[in-house]
Amino acid sequence: MLQFITHPSPRFSITEEVRLVLEGGCKWIQLRMKDASYDEMRATALEIIPLCKENDAIMVIDDNVRLTDELRVHGVHLGKNDMPPRQAREELGPHAIIGVTANTAEDILAMRGIDVDYVGLGPFRFTTTKSALSPVIGLDGYRDIISAIRNAGSELPVVAIGGITLDDIVPLMETGINGVAMSGAIINAPDPKEYTAKVIEALNRYQ
Repeated sequence: MLQFITHPSPRFSITEEVRLVLEGGCKWIQLRMKDASYDEMRATALEIIPLCKENDAIMVIDDNVRLTDELRVHGVHLGKNDMPPRQAREELGPHAIIGVTANTAEDILAMRGIDVDYVGLGPFRFTTTKSALSPVIGLDGYRDIISAIRNAGSELPVVAIGGITLDDIVPLMETGINGVAMSGAIINAPDPKEYTAKVIEALNRYQ
């Protein structure tokens, strides 16, 4: 499972990024535009929605529950300082996908009893695509966190995020995570479409 997270690039528009990764086989897009206005994000979302529909891909919007509800996309990803997931569930209804950010096992276990669909756990390593970065986790950290939450009875799907590259896929998946979220490695690749396809190929070994 690969989630592609959009990020401003001098090479491509957000819509071009999404088109390339969809052509590479990605089936899950997160629209993240941290410094954009509501109207700017809405305009970009309206360009991306048809592409996702054509490719049978899931689309979630970062942070913005209001826009998610207005455009009726698949769901929302919530950071730690965004709307509480319980409130988001009330506003978006039972069928929306709700993802949450976590940095520790305690963060994930705090979601017990709350209707969320997945956890974005990171950062794996230092990344320039996100400001105010939490302490990096590393492979050993993922192993420890996955072990702790599974032993505590949590079955929430965990998606690794933060500076991940193609070479990290196999060792990361072997920690017991369920998927990865990527941004910079794909956008900055010489051929983002080809790079995405290689990531999907590596991930498919663990389906």
